[in-house]
Amino acid sequence: MSFNKYTLLKILVELNFYCAVVLLVSLSFLCFSDEYSLFVFNEDLYGALDNNLRMIMIYLALTECVILFYCMITKSFRLMMPVGFFLILMIGSMEFYGEINTVAIDNQFTMFFMYTGISHLLYGVLADIDKRMASNKEDNMGIS
Repeated sequence: MSFNKYTLLKILVELNFYCAVVLLVSLSFLCFSDEYSLFVFNEDLYGALDNNLRMIMIYLALTECVILFYCMITKSFRLMMPVGFFLILMIGSMEFYGEINTVAIDNQFTMFFMYTGISHLLYGVLADIDKRMASNKEDNMGIS
């Protein structure tokens, strides 16, 4: 069985994507607990504002599950491009939230959203390339 460079790249990007999904969902749900959370929430200092941040993470995990389920049902993962873009935009949104509400935002959020966003973006791009290649192949075979 011979692998070309594109196939190897595709496998690596896909594995990375699913690791990023597991990381996003699990770390978001672990935000419920101070004991197990990777992120630092200064609940004693900021109270309800930090709880809002926790709820944002829970909504993010639920949204990720719904979007992933939709992509699996439709067998089209091109939607991951805008998802990745918005995950990267979350870096700025979190900074803005912290500035407006004078809440200290954990620096680990930046790396978390950068990694998950880039992983989603790359996987979406790869899915788009695959879809276009399949479409071109069908066109060349004369299938309408």
